[in-house]
Amino acid sequence: MSADGRPHLDKAKLKKQFDISHFDLNAIIRGIQLTLVGAQRALQNPEIFTSQHYKQAAIAVAAGIVIRMLIAFPIIGIKVLLWFLSFFLSLDRVTWDDKLVNGLTFIEEHVLQAPLFFMSLMRYVTPTLDDLFMSSLRWVDQTYVQKHKNDADPSRLRAMYYPQLQLYRATDGRTHSSSTAESVTLFLYRFARKGALSLAVFALSYVPYVGRLVLPAASFWTFNRAVGLGPASVIFGTGVLLPRRYLVIFLQSYFASRSLMRELLEPYFARIKFTAEEKRKWFRSREGLLFGFGIGFYVLLRVPLLGVLIYGIAEASTAYLITKVSDPPPPPSESQGFAASQTEWRNKQKFLSLSLGNLDALHDKPPPYSELDPHPAAAQQ
Repeated sequence: MSADGRPHLDKAKLKKQFDISHFDLNAIIRGIQLTLVGAQRALQNPEIFTSQHYKQAAIAVAAGIVIRMLIAFPIIGIKVLLWFLSFFLSLDRVTWDDKLVNGLTFIEEHVLQAPLFFMSLMRYVTPTLDDLFMSSLRWVDQTYVQKHKNDADPSRLRAMYYPQLQLYRATDGRTHSSSTAESVTLFLYRFARKGALSLAVFALSYVPYVGRLVLPAASFWTFNRAVGLGPASVIFGTGVLLPRRYLVIFLQSYFASRSLMRELLEPYFARIKFTAEEKRKWFRSREGLLFGFGIGFYVLLRVPLLGVLIYGIAEASTAYLITKVSDPPPPPSESQGFAASQTEWRNKQKFLSLSLGNLDALHDKPPPYSELDPHPAAAQQ
């Protein structure tokens, strides 16, 4: 309150609410570009074409077929039931049966995100994805050295990522536990909770009178936390006018791309130990770029049958991404304070200003960090 008793407008707080610097359009576009550049770099890695990876690719395609069958099984069951009922009911004169099948397909594909669930579950069944990430990280280092071998001042080149990161013991990136059972349990719990929430919101959108506002309100709440009050208000206003189907696809695509990025980055966070708050800040400072990268691969993952294979390419591409949004890790014995120093994206503006054909031009050495100064990167900005 001001001295005369009137409400005081906190301009700094209001400015913060409308700040979208962490989710600006330039960062999103650069993230989409990295989808293509990262995939191209990953496919240049000769280790991907070894007999072992051919076998894994064949398994991935087979898994894609199985996943599609698992997703389609309930729909097939409903169709068989409707076919059986057609002997007793005249279904050719009604449309509710077609609406039921189409509705169930929509819920599985877009509301529950079943394809993404099955593909993400593979991480806990086989170490293939972790191996792809580390193999690709080694290839990114080798490519970097090759491209800069003729630099006049080699001392300016960055340190390598793979030699240090492979020294860290891999655990669950969320609990830092090495228990596979615990990791799978938490993974199933997270997806079950998200699925239940998505179904609840989708069901409430059919409530008479107020249902029309449920999805726009959910969109506002979600994007207000991510991009601020201003953009969230625009999304709310647009959502009121959009048909329910397109609003669900838009909202769930955003959620799915976030979930996808967290799964793709798991090999990194499984080794570098971040606290929950440090990880939240890490994601927020890079949110626009990660959204662009995630939504790019999310679209590609929806290619029938080849989705699991593309998921592997996405994991390999994430190795290239991590070299653009984080500093090379130190040896494990010197890692105290490193995670805290990474919460701010130190070279964000420099990286976003590079041309698409010159993304490897930025190779500044990171400033020193210490336990007494846990956020030296922020001080450099």
